[in-house]
Amino acid sequence: MSLIQFSIEQRTAFLTLASPPLNILTLPMMREINQCLDDLGRQPSNGFQAIVIAAAPECTAFSTGISVEDHQPSTAYQTLQEFHAIYRNLRVLGKPVVGVVRGQAFGMGCELVAYCDLVIAVTTATFGQPEIRLGLYPPTASVLLPRIIGWRRATRMVLLSEVLDAAEAQRAGLVDYVVPQDQLPAKTEELLAILHGWSAPVLESARRALHTAYFHDIDAAMQAIEDQYLNQLMSYADVQEGLRAFREKRKPVWQHH
Repeated sequence: MSLIQFSIEQRTAFLTLASPPLNILTLPMMREINQCLDDLGRQPSNGFQAIVIAAAPECTAFSTGISVEDHQPSTAYQTLQEFHAIYRNLRVLGKPVVGVVRGQAFGMGCELVAYCDLVIAVTTATFGQPEIRLGLYPPTASVLLPRIIGWRRATRMVLLSEVLDAAEAQRAGLVDYVVPQDQLPAKTEELLAILHGWSAPVLESARRALHTAYFHDIDAAMQAIEDQYLNQLMSYADVQEGLRAFREKRKPVWQHH
């Protein structure tokens, strides 16, 4: 492991993004995350009670999303498969997932926050889906965000690239708790102490019940969006123009095809 720090301490599995400064979600990084989750799947069911996803102290962002180099037509399929595997692995594990957010959570970084069951953010954290600026759209957010924050707010984030600060994200329902930076460790410990106070199998069963009821059609929705994204969107010339413009640090010149 070179991009992820992984440990189990006091019945909590800590999965720490450690690719400073921005925790860009490259394919190798996502593969490491899934390797950690595979390792957790081999642990005794009572060996841990919660999962915490956070950024290492040396990182200035939770994650600014996918690597543009990994998001070419030749690699888009692998990227979506690997990222959606994170969600599916978390569902299979069945443990509550706590996201701890400092700095930016953009693109797939914001979608990773949406994968979490409970989210703590510092007051200066920001959340956004900037993909439309690059001639793309966020497939996972298109499925998850309307369910989590509602249709209207999700539409503005995806179509207008609206960025939410921590307070707005809390009001929208993407974030549960907002605290100053110096209170982040204490708030995380407080939340974990509550989770650890319950029966482990009952807690897991309750989490599965919530996901079954609320996300019962999620796999079909993700598959439909994957198909549209890979077989339609990635064929547009404007997608390649948007990615080129980002690499060249210029404004895209859209051809509208």
